[in-house]
Amino acid sequence: MKPPVLKKIKNTKSIHNEKMTDYYSWVHQDNILDVLTDPTLLNKEVKKYLEEENKYTNYILKKQKKLQKVLFKEIKGKIKLADKGLPFIDKNFSYWSKTTKKGNYSIKLRKSLKTKKTEVIWDGNIESKKNKSSYFGLGDLTVSHNDKLLAYSLDLKGSEYYNIYLRKIDNKKNLKDILTHTSGSILFSLDDKYIIYSKLDKFHRPKSIYLHKIGTKQSLDKLIYKEEEKRFSVSVYLTTDEKYFIISSGDHSTNKCYYLDSKLKLLKLKLFKNYKENITYSLDSWNGYFYNHTNENALDFKIERAKHNAKNKSLIYIKQKKNTIIGSFLIRKNWFIWSETNNANQKIFAKNLNNKQVKEINFFNDKIKSVSLSTYERNKNSDLIYVSYSSPKSPRKTFLFNLKTEKKRIVKKQIIPSGFNEDNYITERIYAKTQDKVEVPITIIRHKKTKIDGSSKLLLYGYGSYGSSIGNGFSSAKYSLIDRGIIWANAHIRGGMECGMRWWKHGKMLNKKNTFNDYICCAEHLIKNKYTSKGSVIGMGGSAGGLLMGAVLNIRPQLFSGVIMAVPFVDSLTTNLNHALPLTVGEFKEFGNAKKYKKHFQYIKSYAPYNNIKRQKYPHILVTTSLFDNRVLFDEPTKYVAKLRSYKKDNNILLLKTEMEGGHGGRTGRDAGIEEIAFDYSFILKIIS
Repeated sequence: MKPPVLKKIKNTKSIHNEKMTDYYSWVHQDNILDVLTDPTLLNKEVKKYLEEENKYTNYILKKQKKLQKVLFKEIKGKIKLADKGLPFIDKNFSYWSKTTKKGNYSIKLRKSLKTKKTEVIWDGNIESKKNKSSYFGLGDLTVSHNDKLLAYSLDLKGSEYYNIYLRKIDNKKNLKDILTHTSGSILFSLDDKYIIYSKLDKFHRPKSIYLHKIGTKQSLDKLIYKEEEKRFSVSVYLTTDEKYFIISSGDHSTNKCYYLDSKLKLLKLKLFKNYKENITYSLDSWNGYFYNHTNENALDFKIERAKHNAKNKSLIYIKQKKNTIIGSFLIRKNWFIWSETNNANQKIFAKNLNNKQVKEINFFNDKIKSVSLSTYERNKNSDLIYVSYSSPKSPRKTFLFNLKTEKKRIVKKQIIPSGFNEDNYITERIYAKTQDKVEVPITIIRHKKTKIDGSSKLLLYGYGSYGSSIGNGFSSAKYSLIDRGIIWANAHIRGGMECGMRWWKHGKMLNKKNTFNDYICCAEHLIKNKYTSKGSVIGMGGSAGGLLMGAVLNIRPQLFSGVIMAVPFVDSLTTNLNHALPLTVGEFKEFGNAKKYKKHFQYIKSYAPYNNIKRQKYPHILVTTSLFDNRVLFDEPTKYVAKLRSYKKDNNILLLKTEMEGGHGGRTGRDAGIEEIAFDYSFILKIIS
């Protein structure tokens, strides 16, 4: 069976006096956002082509079907299917979630603290059947303060247009209220008479905050705030002391914060701080003070506090540390707890507000680890918190930790039903030195029997954008590859924030190429030190990590045996030039504005994967996308594969797989997620066999 051929229509346009010719630009529809809500509007020729690509992919991998079933069973066997989440103790109820052996979606339960009666308030399996949709995306699920109403938001296509619904918990009947075109987030007012939510504009951007009176039409909703700055999006949350609703408006690099009295008697916003470029604020309130997590005059963040009546007189509460990110925080009556990240590792600290002593919460053995904290109960007087811990080779354990006595007990262990012995594996942290003499951390997970003599295959995972860090948490699925002798390595490249804000700054805008060069240096370092060999690296990355894969493939294709690119941002220049797309304007401070600035245009053009495809040999490549993905439109990977197929000078496999009923994260449901992993792994095992 021959691969499909996408029709060519020459289209030439001039940007900054430079000509750009694209033979596949016709795939993009001007009404693409309408297609995301109504698939019947999709160009029939494009739909036919996508279906042909899917048939071709299935044909090439038909001998892998049996292996996919084996992998599916294997990966699923590592998951405790009937599992129970940890409870959160509210005022009158204890709330928790559970999953079942047969179900694909979670179930939410609660138990009365008074009567001890337990009831199911949400069953995702029943709801998915009720909605009769192959895609079932739950955005938010929250209970009113008086415990009587359940509010939830659903996306039934994958396009991230959420409708909000309200339901009485006692009789399980929905109210007439349906709020459309929302971002999915939901907040109840303290008196439970209103819903506060953010609404999407025509470009699929959350630009407005509305107040909806329960029991009325959406058309009567009151506008609380509307953002006029094109690149900014809005969100809203309630402070710890429940005194204020905070509205944050900004992009990846900066924001401004407003506060609104939570009693909502007057819908009058007060500005806490206006935005400054490259400065971010995250605001909370407790005991008469505003607490502000910010990088203003503190490269890797600090926490300030100021009295409510003197918000401009801030004092440093948690000071900055060199190359250490001061992370998010949690406030209790007697405790202030926060996280720190240094050199791709996390720590937790607690400050006793009575004696001012600060201690690290550290009872973990692994040097490479992931730690997190969360609240145990609503009662702010509590000394109890949840502390969770895992490492690349250690399944997650969660402790109920007493901050006062420092006593702890395990309340949940991640169980691997098929069995798991962490002593069979080795985790390492090594460093690759770049041309500009920066040391890039690499986390390695391998079986102790895997040889370090250059003969092993190695999967090198990377992302490197938006300041998003690759964590050190446990993932059972990847052991289906590790147990087959493949070394798994995470490249903590610049563009993330594993090593502080400078790590992000030096991997974005006109420094973006550092991201790609770092990844290549990591691959070369692993080859030099015999973890693998040239031509035996398997590249993997999704979304902006797909941009990474596409860029390094054009630069050093000979490093790889194969690459998996999930929902890849590969036509990045074309997307950056189109300011009508959902994410473009909000990413000007991440990638630049190619339409406005010639320097940005030339820089993005010099690395954009689609624009830099060469007439050279490429390794085996699997590209996946979803029809309803609003973040990276399906036309990007579609065009990329078509162009690459016409350019590459080899007979290696090049596949495009499109989920016709999925979003940016693929399909929904536990089994569907496992199937997608098994599919990717079967491709890897095919190309290395």
